Amino acid sequence: MQIDIEGDGPPLVLVHSLLTDSTAFDLAAPILAQHRRVVRVSLPGFGTTPPLKSGEPTIFDLADVIADALDRADLGTDSAVLGNGLGAFVVVALAIAHGDRFGDLIVANGGAAFSEDRQGAFTTMSELVSTGGMEAVVDVAVKRIFTEDYLRSHPDAISERRSVLVKTDPTAFASACRALRDMDLREQAAGITNRTLVIAGGADATTPPEMSRDLADRIPGAEFVELEGCGHCPPLEQPDAFVEAVERFLG
Repeated sequence: MQIDIEGDGPPLVLVHSLLTDSTAFDLAAPILAQHRRVVRVSLPGFGTTPPLKSGEPTIFDLADVIADALDRADLGTDSAVLGNGLGAFVVVALAIAHGDRFGDLIVANGGAAFSEDRQGAFTTMSELVSTGGMEAVVDVAVKRIFTEDYLRSHPDAISERRSVLVKTDPTAFASACRALRDMDLREQAAGITNRTLVIAGGADATTPPEMSRDLADRIPGAEFVELEGCGHCPPLEQPDAFVEAVERFLG
C-alpha cells in the first residue's frame, strides 16, 4: 500500500478521487503539512497500491483499506480523515463502519447515493475500461474534473491529469465505478457520529452540490461549505479556498 507522509502535528489522512490520484493534493498538502502530519493514501489500483484480490469490491471494502492504512501509519483516534470524489464516498463508508477509529470527517465532493442516470454513466465507464483500457475513457474523464473556466486558464491541466490517469489499473478503476454505482449510504449516514464537514464544488458536474447538501443534511450536526465556481477537485482547482475551509473546521 502506498502511504505518503509529510509534516508534523495532528494527523490528517487524505484520500483521492476516482479521476485523479494522491498527486491531486500536491498543492494543498504542503500548506496543510505546515501544522499537521499529512498522510496521503493511494486507493487500490492507484499509485503503487495493488488492486484488491476480491473480484467485486464494495465501497466498504475500500473503506477497510483506509482502516488498514490507519493501523499501518500508527494513527490514533485524534486523526482527521478527508476524502475527495471516490475518496469522499470511501470515508463516509469508513465513518459508518469504523467511525470509532478516527476523529473528524471531511467529505469533499461526495454524497450518499447517485441518481439512476449517473449510475448508468458508471456502468458505461466500467464497460469501456474493461474492453478498451484506461485510454477508452481518459479524455472524457479528465475533462469532468475541472470547470471550463479553469481549463481555459490552465491549458496544461488536461495533459497533466491524463498522464496520471492512464497509469491507473483498469480493472481496479472499473470495479471502483461499479462500487460507486451500486452503493447507497443514505440510511446509514444518519448513524455517523464523527464531527463532519461537507465541502461542495458549486460547479461540480460529476457530484453536483445538491448531492453534498443532501449528505450534510443526513449526518447529524454536519457543517456544509460550497466553493463557488469550483469543479470536482477543489485541492487542484481552488487549493487556497479548500485549505481555508479545512483549517477553519479543524481549528
